[in-house]
Amino acid sequence: MRPKLEMEPVTFEDVAVNFTSGEWTMLDSSQKKLYRDVMKETFLNLISIEKTQEENFEEDYQNLR
Repeated sequence: MRPKLEMEPVTFEDVAVNFTSGEWTMLDSSQKKLYRDVMKETFLNLISIEKTQEENFEEDYQNLR
């Protein structure tokens, strides 16, 4: 069985970077693309972590039986 680590839940809002409309207009197209790419990768990483945790919970439950 895996050791239990105490972790606080993380949401996308916890790790997202947000620009004001004024800041956004100052970015050029390559900076906007980089922002979108980074936010997409961050979102996919959080989904991956969530799925891994669900799999671990399921495995732990099965081990209790």
